[in-house]
Amino acid sequence: MTELATAMRVSAMTVHRLIRSGDLPAVRFGKSYRIPEVALREYLWGSAAEPLRRAGPGGRCCDRCGEALEGER
Repeated sequence: MTELATAMRVSAMTVHRLIRSGDLPAVRFGKSYRIPEVALREYLWGSAAEPLRRAGPGGRCCDRCGEALEGER
């Protein structure tokens, strides 16, 4: 979990909470967890897309890139 927490730039406790809540699927081996790569990618892409769904005026993801959201093209 420490490796994943470092890669995600969150605390190990946050990763543990995600696993316990079921948001991040994991398999327990003894005292450690294994997180399937597919599950991690799905979680990261799902959470990365969330801020885009709450776009500002004009359907833009942000002022910096100015890219339109999918539904706004």
